[in-house]
Amino acid sequence: MRDRSRSSSKREPKASGLSNDVYDQPGHLIRRAQQIAVSMFYSTVGHDITPVQYAVLRILQDYPDIDQVTLARRCALDTSTAANLAVRLEERGLVRRVVPTRSKRFRLLRVTPQGAALLRKLLPSGRLLSRRLLQALDKKEQKTLLRLLKKFVHLNNEESRAPLGVADSSADNLGGNRSRVRPTRARG
Repeated sequence: MRDRSRSSSKREPKASGLSNDVYDQPGHLIRRAQQIAVSMFYSTVGHDITPVQYAVLRILQDYPDIDQVTLARRCALDTSTAANLAVRLEERGLVRRVVPTRSKRFRLLRVTPQGAALLRKLLPSGRLLSRRLLQALDKKEQKTLLRLLKKFVHLNNEESRAPLGVADSSADNLGGNRSRVRPTRARG
């Protein structure tokens, strides 16, 4: 009887309205959502590339010739992880790391023709993945989920060990005047 009372008390909401049940806790649900998203990534997109490598290639496609630090901030990765990813993608022939003539202190990154071909091949699967991830929800729920996820991520950006940042549009990526990156701020 004692175990039953503990079990039922776990499921009862606290005065704050939040449940003590692990299956109702936001951190657990977010972790499970990430597990599901990664699993669905591989079943939809395939095993040619990891979800993080895909994001890196997409960022480099949109922002060619950015340095590794800027890449890290745009992907919300720590700089050592971004550097390791750049090396691995270069070894696979998907990314080229270039030392600019104005400064030898950093490397600029660009997608190679082989990397661009892989992205062209994977983009339809990426769109299908987005549809699959949201298909259990109706259109209104999909918009609400995405709006709340964006809000949650932006409002808690500074809590990350690698906050997402966006570059100043006026900054020059070459030489000593590399773009400064500032954290994104959510609006209301």
